[in-house]
Amino acid sequence: MDPLTWIQEPLQYDFFLRALAAVVLVSVLCALVGAWVVLRGLSYIGDAMSHAVFPGIVAAFLMKGNLLLGALIAAVLTALGIGAVGQRSGLKQDSAIGIVFVGMFALGVVMLSRASTFTTDLSNFLIGNPLGVTPADLWGALVVTVLVGAVLTATQKELLLASFDPTEARATGLPVRLLESLLLVLIGLVVVLTVQLVGTTLSVSLLITSSAAARLLARSLQKMIALAALLGALGGVAGLYLSYYLNTAPGATIVLVNTAAFGLALALRRRDA
Repeated sequence: MDPLTWIQEPLQYDFFLRALAAVVLVSVLCALVGAWVVLRGLSYIGDAMSHAVFPGIVAAFLMKGNLLLGALIAAVLTALGIGAVGQRSGLKQDSAIGIVFVGMFALGVVMLSRASTFTTDLSNFLIGNPLGVTPADLWGALVVTVLVGAVLTATQKELLLASFDPTEARATGLPVRLLESLLLVLIGLVVVLTVQLVGTTLSVSLLITSSAAARLLARSLQKMIALAALLGALGGVAGLYLSYYLNTAPGATIVLVNTAAFGLALALRRRDA
């Protein structure tokens, strides 16, 4: 098979085209907040959030409501809870994340244990499938990407100061706690959307692995975000093609490609050091 045919063959399928678009959109979305996650040392929060929204999903499922809406409500409550525990207890943020997410996940398990049925709709939401993305999912991802990008762009200077010099930020009158809660809420929203589209494993990989690789190579926040989006998109496209021809799970294949890209970035960083 010649290279052109190799590239064109999967493109005849609409589901593959939608998967490509979804991976690129999610890569950009995850890069927007992933840079902050890596710089703030919040890598734990991606996996934590994907589990902490469980009670919201279960509640929506039991009430026959919208699963995404239930997850979004749980994400916001989790983000606010993490901020409140960290500020009131004086514990480090990773401890606050662990306390809140374990409690939320346990609440979801208890709620689910009371349910008499368990349908594939709920499991599909938790597992995700890039090849099952719908046009409506793509439009939703685009709207959230524009919204998150606009908020982060508008508050970038304030977030930088509040993140790395909170004492100075408070002295200048910035609402440090509000800014921290805003960042946590945005991370939660991104995690919920990406988990629904591509699943927990790929969501965390795009949020952390691509941004961590970009951190090794980029010198500024803007370049880090752009490089993370590029690496995530290229890894997603390469992973989808490999999964198509190797008949492997698309999400896991993309994760392996992203991990290999991080390894390459690490090798280049060491060589330059």
